[in-house]
Amino acid sequence: MPTVTNDDLDLMFSALADRTRRAIVAQLAEGDCTVNELAEPFAISLQAVSKHIQVLERAGLVSRRRERQSRPCHLEIKQLAPAADWISQYREIWTDRFDKLDVHLRRLQPDAKSTLKGTKS
Repeated sequence: MPTVTNDDLDLMFSALADRTRRAIVAQLAEGDCTVNELAEPFAISLQAVSKHIQVLERAGLVSRRRERQSRPCHLEIKQLAPAADWISQYREIWTDRFDKLDVHLRRLQPDAKSTLKGTKS
């Protein structure tokens, strides 16, 4: 796999920052679609959908191929791996921090048995 640069990640995250483009990615995850099929659920023009697809193409997330009379769009799912890896490394850091916080908070809590000894019911 080629080295992914910060510019590549910027393009990818920028492309995924828009809810319409995320919806297009989700739709393409189900299978290849034409621009017309991708446009159906949106109350925007076909031209606007085409522009969203172009942004996804520049980010390397979508490709198109010629198939008879149409040019179906295809999700390049492997291209999402660098973004997932980047997010994963921060998830590991925060998971570790939350685990340490949990241990610390448990140490601060008084022992439940010793608290109950001083109390009469």
